[in-house]
Amino acid sequence: MPMKPLAGLFLALACVLGIASTGCVFELAYGEPDLGVSTTSWILAVAAPATIGTLVVAIRLNKPA
Repeated sequence: MPMKPLAGLFLALACVLGIASTGCVFELAYGEPDLGVSTTSWILAVAAPATIGTLVVAIRLNKPA
C-alpha cells in the first residue's frame, strides 16, 4: 500500500521532532546547552509530545478506509 502524501509529511515532521527531542535530552544531560537551559527545556517540552502526536496522526491518515 503506498503512503499518502499528507501522512508522509506528518511522518517526516515526527522524525524531525524526535531528533530535536533527543538532541535536547543530550544537551541537558551533558553540561551547559548551547541555547541555554530554559530554551532547550522549552524545546524539549514542546517537541516530545508533538513527536508522539504527529506520529499518531501519520498512522491514522495512512490507514485504509
